[in-house]
Amino acid sequence: MSRPANPRRVTPGMSITGRRLATVTGGPVAVPEAGRLTHLQFRRFAGCPVCNLHLRSVVARHDEILAAGIREVVVFHSSAEDLRPHVADLPFAVVPDPGKRLYAEFGVEAAPRSLLHPRALWAIIQGVLRDLGPVLLRRRPAPSLVPPGGNLGLPADLLIDGEGRVLAVKYGDHAYDQWPVDTLLALARAHSTTPPSSTRQNR
Repeated sequence: MSRPANPRRVTPGMSITGRRLATVTGGPVAVPEAGRLTHLQFRRFAGCPVCNLHLRSVVARHDEILAAGIREVVVFHSSAEDLRPHVADLPFAVVPDPGKRLYAEFGVEAAPRSLLHPRALWAIIQGVLRDLGPVLLRRRPAPSLVPPGGNLGLPADLLIDGEGRVLAVKYGDHAYDQWPVDTLLALARAHSTTPPSSTRQNR
């Protein structure tokens, strides 16, 4: 039986209301930003090994992402205090949302299936092994086994133009189900000459 769609989920062509979000550094980040694309990522909790594995692939190609006119904004359902030791070296905006306000607004869910897919399980193993050295050397704290907001979160990706129009969306079916960088860059290229469609809903 198919799962009913979350009515809060956004779809391409919708428009989001402009906002300024507080980041872990205390400074605000505007979403959207005029003249640039915004890749709004919803990840999981501070120190999440799956999230760390994916974000390192984003960091490795961040120059390409910037050159494509895309700005990264990453949301976690953890506090700024919990996030800082884990994201201090990331070259893009990280937004704490411990109350999951943005998750609810954009229809980003949590479910047991987040950890049950083979790709998610393999990513967890890879992420844990990758982070093991820094944790053992006390260069980074270990993630909580019972993180605030839970550990069953599902990821989501939105590509938003400078006027707030949603160009593309992906809601993950498991914890490691997100756009790879190649997909993000391809979406940016595909929409670089696409004329705006009518706005269907504000968020």
